[in-house]
Amino acid sequence: MVGGPCAREPGWGVGVTYLLMSLPFLVLASAVLVVARRRTRAPVLAGVGVALAVLLILTAVFDNVMIAAGLVAYGDGQRLGVSVGLAPLEDFAYTVAGVLLLPALWHLLGGTVRTAGAVDEGAAPDPEGTDR
Repeated sequence: MVGGPCAREPGWGVGVTYLLMSLPFLVLASAVLVVARRRTRAPVLAGVGVALAVLLILTAVFDNVMIAAGLVAYGDGQRLGVSVGLAPLEDFAYTVAGVLLLPALWHLLGGTVRTAGAVDEGAAPDPEGTDR
């Protein structure tokens, strides 16, 4: 799949690039994260940073494997030209958007966070008495 069906649609004036397709997702994810931080003081940005680092490494590994295997191809006209191995830089945008968006939505929609040592009040007592 080199280029894709909408890579150079007539009348657009400028070709659609992978970065251009990714920008709305990045903007939306960033906006939701800002709203979540203002309303709930969560998610903790250090945790988001650690998750982002881990997932970017995994994305780099698996994207390079898929590209090397010929499962995915990218048209040169739609790329910035910067790559991490074989993977174009723009390919990491969805990873970044997901890492920003998912924890922010979790907190905005009332997700709970269990801390070490927290007791779940609705849980049945431990019959062996090993709960702490």
